[in-house]
Amino acid sequence: MRITVVVLGGALCVCPLMAQWTLQDVVRRAGEKYAGVQVSFEQAAAAAAAVQQARTAFLPRGDFYAQVNRATRNNVFGMLLPNPVIPSISGPPQTANAGTSVCGSATGFLVQWEPFDLGQRGAKVASADAGRRRAERTYARTRFEVEAAAADAYLTVLAADQTVSGGKAAVERARSLYAMAAAQAEAGLRPEADASRAKAELAAAEAQLILAEQAARTARIGVTQWTGDRWDAVKLQSKLAVKDPAAPPATGGAHPAVREQEEAVLEAASRRHEADIAWRPRFNTQTALYARGTGDAAQIGPHFYNWGIGFSVLFPFLDLPSIRAQQQVEKHKVLAEEARLKQVSADLDAQLERARAALDAANRIAGTTPVLLEAASAAHAQARARYQSGLASIVEVSDAQRLLLQAEVDQSLARLNVWRAQLAFAVAAGDLEPFLEAAR
Repeated sequence: MRITVVVLGGALCVCPLMAQWTLQDVVRRAGEKYAGVQVSFEQAAAAAAAVQQARTAFLPRGDFYAQVNRATRNNVFGMLLPNPVIPSISGPPQTANAGTSVCGSATGFLVQWEPFDLGQRGAKVASADAGRRRAERTYARTRFEVEAAAADAYLTVLAADQTVSGGKAAVERARSLYAMAAAQAEAGLRPEADASRAKAELAAAEAQLILAEQAARTARIGVTQWTGDRWDAVKLQSKLAVKDPAAPPATGGAHPAVREQEEAVLEAASRRHEADIAWRPRFNTQTALYARGTGDAAQIGPHFYNWGIGFSVLFPFLDLPSIRAQQQVEKHKVLAEEARLKQVSADLDAQLERARAALDAANRIAGTTPVLLEAASAAHAQARARYQSGLASIVEVSDAQRLLLQAEVDQSLARLNVWRAQLAFAVAAGDLEPFLEAAR
């Protein structure tokens, strides 16, 4: 059996020229247009660019340098330890201290390349690539959450419109009751108090309708918050078919949040490996070609040339305590990410079971509402007939109207609550496709 839910939104100001959006349209537009999804997409793109940047470490490095200066030429014997303050000077030492100065110039090329690195550059590339994969999973998880929220907002609009529809029917019944009570009071068959009570019931029904229309408008604003459109430029599809009994969508694959956390574990492991091999020596081949000049202004250009080829090894042997501390930091980061993965998995398992229980309850409640609606309709018809024949009071009719309104709203929302429960199950399972396919 297929049940069609019809949403009436005529009281709301929507653009009649635009095509109606289905649930799938709302979900797609939210995934494509919501700013938070775009942020995650750009972060994933930046992480991909970081991988390319890390790979450039395998390329040789070449530097060109040129300098012109004028300075004193006093020089002394002895060594000057490396420092960032005192400039170096070359040439033979002077026997006397003089304040005369001389022009100088220098220019040169230096090319450096690591022929082998004992895995250090590869580890950096692996870490950057793990960061890229995690950023991609973050993007997928963010888009999934946004699309799920948009689908929930869509169902909220349908529920709000059902309340509007029920409110309109209640206003019409209250208006009919007021007309009947006023006519009987005017004919002297009923006291004036009945007409006053019926008028009050009509005013209360109209107030409830106004609140329902406000809620429907607010619900549409919630949809357009995800899609990035104006609320009054959105017209949603008014029909949604539901199969009875509704079965939970099949679960397959890992939840996007689990996939993201798995990549976080791998990224932390990559950075730990990078720290583990940081104490290895670094090897460089170097080729230099340079020229220098000194003298007066006429001889300022470089006129002494040199070249050199060398091989160097850099071993930071005193960095071991710092590196070991960093290794411990990365080790505990891995353990923290692994524990977080267990937590995410456990939370999702509990969420899935809660969604399963809610779906079961929603299906069972949906089976009881037709009985309630039928009984409420019969009670309302009997109460009106008894009142019209003088056998019932206005209070009995008013109570019957309220019961009928509640039964109508419950009947409409029961089917939508089944959809909500199906959506919650799909969100907990990490796959919206079965839910969206069932909603076509």
